[in-house]
Amino acid sequence: MGEGKPVVLYAVDYSVYGRMAELTLIEKGVAYRVETVDIFKGAPPEYLKLHPFAKIPALVHGDFKLYETAAITRYVDEAFPGPALQPKDPEGRARLVQIVNIVDHYGYRPLIWDIMVERLVAPTEGRAPDEAKIAATIPWAQTFLRALSDLMVGPYLQGEAVTLADLHLAAIIAYFRLAPEGRLLLAQAPKLADWWTLMAERPSLQHTRYPLEKQAA
Repeated sequence: MGEGKPVVLYAVDYSVYGRMAELTLIEKGVAYRVETVDIFKGAPPEYLKLHPFAKIPALVHGDFKLYETAAITRYVDEAFPGPALQPKDPEGRARLVQIVNIVDHYGYRPLIWDIMVERLVAPTEGRAPDEAKIAATIPWAQTFLRALSDLMVGPYLQGEAVTLADLHLAAIIAYFRLAPEGRLLLAQAPKLADWWTLMAERPSLQHTRYPLEKQAA
């Protein structure tokens, strides 16, 4: 169904959500190319035809156009051959949606913007990290990591195989752990720390490293 048509991902190499989509394409073995769209520098007018809210990523597969990361990753999993990245049973699929929503609603902004960006990016912008914001966010981050640890049922989040839930979370943790607070908090969640060790070794994670990851290596 998905073969034979060009696949274009519109993203940028520092984007958490662009990385989620790219991880999915790689894990499925899909041939694709990336068109760089840096929304912080202003989305080109033609991009607004793909994403009217000027966010990333967006995907074009032949004549089919799609935006919103969770929709893109599920489409890629279902439209292309390769290892299944979603459980077959309704309970497993419901759990996958739950984990993705937990990451989106309770993890992305606190872990990325309130901790990682404050600690690592703020100094590059000529300002001191907001220590009060970081300190206030740590208990929330602990709750987030504990909740996901409680939902784990195997070496990966949903068992013995990688799913979209793992890819969604991995894009967050890859940034979060660059901050010293992130490394400490992840170490305090041993199940997730072991999970990250497995995920970090995957070729898809190695291929899509953020520029900050490469600098830290």
